[in-house]
Amino acid sequence: MSTNERHTAQHYIDGTWCDGPDPELQPSFNPATGEVLGHYTLGGQALTDDAISVARGAFDSTDWASSPRLREKVLLELADRIEARKEELIRLICLENGKLQAEAVFEVMTSISECRFYAGLARTLFGRTTETEPGTYSLLTREPAGVAAVIVPWNAPVILLIRSLTPALAAGCTAVIKPAPQTPLANAWIVARLHEIEALPKGVVNSVNEQGAVVGKRLVESPAVDVISFTGSSATGKAIMASASNTLKRLSLELGGKAPTVIFPDADMNQVVPAVTRWSLVMSGQMCIAITRILVHESCFEEYKAAFSHAYKNVKLGPGYDAGSQMGPLIDKPNQERVLSLLERARDEAQMVVTGGPLEGEFGGGCFVRPSLIAVENLDSYFIQEEIFGPIICLEKFSTEEEAIHRANATRYGLAASVWTNDLNRSMRVSRAIKSGTVWLNTHGKLIAEAETGGYGESGLGRLHGTEALNDFMETKHIYMETADG
Repeated sequence: MSTNERHTAQHYIDGTWCDGPDPELQPSFNPATGEVLGHYTLGGQALTDDAISVARGAFDSTDWASSPRLREKVLLELADRIEARKEELIRLICLENGKLQAEAVFEVMTSISECRFYAGLARTLFGRTTETEPGTYSLLTREPAGVAAVIVPWNAPVILLIRSLTPALAAGCTAVIKPAPQTPLANAWIVARLHEIEALPKGVVNSVNEQGAVVGKRLVESPAVDVISFTGSSATGKAIMASASNTLKRLSLELGGKAPTVIFPDADMNQVVPAVTRWSLVMSGQMCIAITRILVHESCFEEYKAAFSHAYKNVKLGPGYDAGSQMGPLIDKPNQERVLSLLERARDEAQMVVTGGPLEGEFGGGCFVRPSLIAVENLDSYFIQEEIFGPIICLEKFSTEEEAIHRANATRYGLAASVWTNDLNRSMRVSRAIKSGTVWLNTHGKLIAEAETGGYGESGLGRLHGTEALNDFMETKHIYMETADG
């Protein structure tokens, strides 16, 4: 039974769709138009406890944790089922999240790749054995950690679910998902594909909706949950870390970002301007790796300032499913109001190079905010130090390589950055000196299943994607043995 076809996202526990304690359905909106797309049911603490108990029972009583070939089969079938209906999912993401169709295509295709990558890794979880002295053996085995809670944000609801859920399942964990209230239909669409997989034991994957913090709070506090995988703000990540300390559960936290891009004079301007413009406005600036700070060498600063000014002024806003749109809406009205209020603050703290604002005309009722470019010198400025999560971009000038590095590292975040130069030696010096989990050279935003991502500083703990993502969902056990003749 496809939740998307019913337009109502229910909870999913022990292989069954169910309603929660609150009979009132909550609406899910199209942020471009305000249209109601569907509804979702609300959960609570008791329902969350039920989901946790079911996940624990599935981990303890089924063969899931010890069946790598079964886990591979399930993940490969999930990839196939998503791929078979990918156009449906792409359309749903555009409608419910508001992102451009090209961004939704990237999200869906990356999710399919992620499923297949971890399907392969499910069968390569080898331990090791060593003979430390004659007749004395140490066996080190890799075992699943237990029940994993996956707390999903709204800005990329499919891939940010898949990139935590698939390594958890590949490792042998069972899971309870908490989707974002802004994108419950997209989450339920993925869960519906899992529901269709007959080989998946009941209770291995569960999902509980909420509007507020009750479900998430219970997942973090519960002693029956072994791992929390959370993507979201640094403030929420800190709260999760504090709450999880009572049970000392494992945490995988990908948190805020303030991604700088550093442009040197020898870079190809014709390549840089369109790429940086696109990656600063990706998902309307609502992406943790989106470029938020453009650092330009003083010798070409005015030229780039003019080029970026022209680019931002001519960005076409519209619904993500319209082919001509170059930037979609923000996720909802509260975030639109927040970004517009920050724009008013920017007028007092920075030089306005391009002043954005709400969209008028046909889509004036949507959650759109036209992009703004602000020139900032003071490193203590709010707009350099804080994550905006919207289309307000800082333009900064530097005179030396050392100053560029200093400015790039001047915030408490360290998730992603990029460097533009044709000097190979300089590209390596600067990329090594920038304190960031990912640094792209002469490009930005390239994410692949094989390469780990994660942050320095307040951008988080642990790594997602790649083989290291499995570490957060696994334990290493040492078994010591002495033979009779040892």
